Amino acid sequence: MSCMLRMKIASWVPVVCFLCFFTANPRACAFDKKEAIALRHYIMAGIYEQTGDIEAAVTEYKNAARFDETNTVIHLRLAAGLIKKNDFSAAIEELNTAIKLDPEAVEPHAVLALLYFSGNKIEEATLEYETALKNASKLDPKNIAIYKNLGAIYLQKNNLPAAESTYKLVVELAPGDAEAHFYLGNIYDELKRKDHAVRELKKTIELKPDYAEALNYLGYLYVEAGENLENAEALIRKALAIEPDNAAYIDSLGWLYYKKGRLADAVKELTRASALFDDPIILDHLGDAYFKVNDKQKARAQWEKALKLDPKQDKIKGKIDRVK
Repeated sequence: MSCMLRMKIASWVPVVCFLCFFTANPRACAFDKKEAIALRHYIMAGIYEQTGDIEAAVTEYKNAARFDETNTVIHLRLAAGLIKKNDFSAAIEELNTAIKLDPEAVEPHAVLALLYFSGNKIEEATLEYETALKNASKLDPKNIAIYKNLGAIYLQKNNLPAAESTYKLVVELAPGDAEAHFYLGNIYDELKRKDHAVRELKKTIELKPDYAEALNYLGYLYVEAGENLENAEALIRKALAIEPDNAAYIDSLGWLYYKKGRLADAVKELTRASALFDDPIILDHLGDAYFKVNDKQKARAQWEKALKLDPKQDKIKGKIDRVK
């Protein structure tokens, strides 16, 4: 997956923040008495922070916020200090205040996402990260890294239409981005638009001939469709030459042998894949191969393992019932 936005709030220097401080005030230097007091506390907080006295820095940031409640920079710096103190609940409160003051800001949403991820609140973290990326895209509409991260979030949430439109935009901005074409191919496969998926995966390989994931993916699509099997084998073997111990690629080769009727080879490769990675699809394939060679007991054992890993697979339940 692409790298997250690099947030370095904790390392902001007071001079930079001093300049930012005034951006919240349209009158710039013509600030009133309260703002002057807030600025003094803010500067002292920065000095304490640089010397490592986080407790004193947090106190000063709180004093600054008391005199200038609507300054988002103060709330962000206070949140950063509270994070250093491991006072995450208070930090989240300050970040939410910053968001209320400036809903289109990037930093508070991104930091909130990191805090939620660290607390294993994945859904909340994903939402905040998505918002941060959306806001970032408004500030820098031609930055493809932002859109790729946003597309990955949509994929994670299984929002395929949004993911499709996002990666299509990336491809428009950067036609030579192999990764964008790969994910677009993945999206089209999920949307059951096979011709589009094959087109994008071919483009991926054209741009990056050693893209192992794309080589295997295209080969597997051919295997599933029962077509171009010789080409599929060449693609899968090329992927395996790059990553010889990748269980997914070995599974693709075993499934190819199954489709070709080379059942002994299929059992061998699928067994090897299942030993490398406990995956319901691999186990399902292995169960099918055992069933095809009339070893129903082993077939049932593999299907039951697959069902334990993913109880929602109704097709596997049907296979087990047939064997019973």
